[in-house]
Amino acid sequence: MLSAEQLKSYITQHLECDYIQVLGHDGTHFEATIVSPAFEGKRMVAQHQLVYAALGDRMRAEIHALGMKTYTPSEWGKIKVLN
Repeated sequence: MLSAEQLKSYITQHLECDYIQVLGHDGTHFEATIVSPAFEGKRMVAQHQLVYAALGDRMRAEIHALGMKTYTPSEWGKIKVLN
């Protein structure tokens, strides 16, 4: 069974992240908040595709569902100011 920490490690090995939080529910269902400069200038779908690419075949084999909130560093900075 996959842990949230393992999933976090898989993502950060292949995607530069300024911030990442991964929550696991049962070893196959996860939620992630990811802030990456690689997301700059990309639409949400392209941002999610970068995360899926970082995970590779694990999305088919080990992960049943991954909910994501993706942000550029500037977007994340604005959210942090509001909270």
